[in-house]
Amino acid sequence: MADEIHDITSAQLGQSNELPGRQRRYFISMMVRTGCFIAAVILPSPFRWVALLGAVLLPYFAVVIANAGRETIAPGSAVIDDNPKALS
Repeated sequence: MADEIHDITSAQLGQSNELPGRQRRYFISMMVRTGCFIAAVILPSPFRWVALLGAVLLPYFAVVIANAGRETIAPGSAVIDDNPKALS
């Protein structure tokens, strides 16, 4: 049997290449959070609680959104071979 040839052009971008985009998404989320805090001070009571809830919950979603996309693997590009060849 011929050895299997692997193509590296379908490899994911390095984390250092993705870092600016992730930082930008996180920065935008934190600016929205700051806006929620300011709105919580300015708005009347019923809306104040909604803005405060947004300011409390947004850090969790900001981290999830900023880190999204790294774990996607294209179909057919499994890392582990289902049929390992016996060593001879």
